[in-house]
Amino acid sequence: MSKNKISVPEAKAAMDKFKMEAASEVGVNLKDGYNGDLTARQAGSVGGQMVKKMIETAERNMK
Repeated sequence: MSKNKISVPEAKAAMDKFKMEAASEVGVNLKDGYNGDLTARQAGSVGGQMVKKMIETAERNMK
């Protein structure tokens, strides 16, 4: 059972889309729903790509 909660429930669809885009960029095949068959490396690369993109967006908005 996941303890991760989205702070703004209305953003769930956008976050799911963002996660799928990040996975595609790093070559990880995510499917809708449960992805427990991913290796730790694959899951970490998706999360890392998401963080990288969020930092880039934040830096652009600081200008």
